[in-house]
Amino acid sequence: MSDEFDRVESTVRAALVDLLGIAPDRVAGFEEETPLFGAIPELDSMAVATLLTELEDRLGITIDDDEVDIEMFETFGALVRFAAGKALG
Repeated sequence: MSDEFDRVESTVRAALVDLLGIAPDRVAGFEEETPLFGAIPELDSMAVATLLTELEDRLGITIDDDEVDIEMFETFGALVRFAAGKALG
């Protein structure tokens, strides 16, 4: 993967640690297929909105309401791919 993609992935990991209080070593172990929404108690519907806002701020992106769906939170990889798509165009 590119350095820019790696930067986005690192940003997503940092946001999960900072906002949800998940242990850094736990988040460091997240892989492409690691389930998120429904599997991680810290990531509830309120946390989703906060996480999206934080990713917008950290990555300098805009996420429109109609772009948000549950599939983007199914796995860590899906969330990173969505964020990278927005950040890297």
